[in-house]
Amino acid sequence: SSVLLIYPYFRPRVDRSQFRFPPLGVLYVAAAARAAGHEVRVLDCTFLRREEAARLALADGADVVGISCLSTLEEDCLGLARLLRGRCRLLVAGGPLPTCDPHRFLGAFDAVVRGEGERTIVELLAAFAAGDDVAGVPGVVTRAGSAAGQAPPRPFEADLDALPFPARDLLPNDSYIADGRRRQGAAVTTVMSTRGCPYACDFCSNVVFGASYRARSPGDVVDEIEDAVKRFGFKSFYFDDDTFNVGKKRILALCAEIKARNLGLPWGIMARADQMDREMLTALKDAGLTALKYGVESGAQAVLEQACKGLDLDRVRQTVAITRELGIHYHLTFMFGLPGETRETARQTIALALELDSDSAQFSIATPFPGSRFHAMLVEKGHLMSTNFDEYDGYHNAVVRTDALTHEDIVALHNEATQSWQAHLKARQARRAKVA
Repeated sequence: SSVLLIYPYFRPRVDRSQFRFPPLGVLYVAAAARAAGHEVRVLDCTFLRREEAARLALADGADVVGISCLSTLEEDCLGLARLLRGRCRLLVAGGPLPTCDPHRFLGAFDAVVRGEGERTIVELLAAFAAGDDVAGVPGVVTRAGSAAGQAPPRPFEADLDALPFPARDLLPNDSYIADGRRRQGAAVTTVMSTRGCPYACDFCSNVVFGASYRARSPGDVVDEIEDAVKRFGFKSFYFDDDTFNVGKKRILALCAEIKARNLGLPWGIMARADQMDREMLTALKDAGLTALKYGVESGAQAVLEQACKGLDLDRVRQTVAITRELGIHYHLTFMFGLPGETRETARQTIALALELDSDSAQFSIATPFPGSRFHAMLVEKGHLMSTNFDEYDGYHNAVVRTDALTHEDIVALHNEATQSWQAHLKARQARRAKVA
């Protein structure tokens, strides 16, 4: 069968300076289908207008079309599906939102793939080619109904090293590389060294890779990095793991492998501050790490505990001090509107952000993605203000409220944080200029 996989990313994001990540999930599925002998193409809409993407999708003529859907891309996903309905023989949805709520998509699609898609797509295509009912494939949901149309869940992939590398050759890599350079950053690609996360933050849906944490071997990870660098010309990489720095032994082994290959490339990670120590940070920097992100989220310990973040703010302070001392660029993330948030806790978050004095920071509004306990709690309490995913931008709109704050209050506190941070940056720049 010929297969077209679509990543329907169109809307410009709030911070246009951020690097736009390649759709690794789609590329993993593409690689698996191609390894099984299918002709596969990827339509990455990151650099396309809707009209051009629609034209290319209609002209492709694939037997099977799969569309990946994040919550914020629901309307784009469904719009393309309606356009392609009847123009292909099988229309399939996959990704985080279809995994959480498959029946939301069955009006427009023939089938939904839930969870990790590599094995499922291969079996689904085999069943389709044989004329069998794809509803029997583990991990697939069809229109037949919740009982007859839902196969058993697909177990998580146990051996990540057995999966083929993401099919980066199917991407418009020149566009990604040019985009990275235009934004005054290195031409960067993403890599995943693990799937899942051993932590259980209420606000994280973690639905595609689930809570089942698994890691690839250091050799397999660095083989992929070398392949991406040599074949496509990327000049840096970012580990897009949910939480990169889990397991000190694994991290030190991975650093040793990167260093042994003499890659000489800068790279970055998303990490937990309470899982770092000086030895790990030193090894990471020695292997090329130049930038990292720590998710702090709140300056109020009680809010973190209620959200099951399990993060000790004193440990955060200690880790940030070591990170700064080693000269690693560190970016901190904070959010407003988690359960238990008040004006006082929000201002504690602002105060902590200024105290930690990071190189850069992100202030967002808590957004309740389906599949998270946060979403379920909001629905139960009547604190979910909208189910329109177009409003879930996490920066300009609050779709939640707390016991103490309205959604307008949360937006105002987020704006206050942003203004306080901008004033802090201006004052810091003035101090540094005076010293220089």
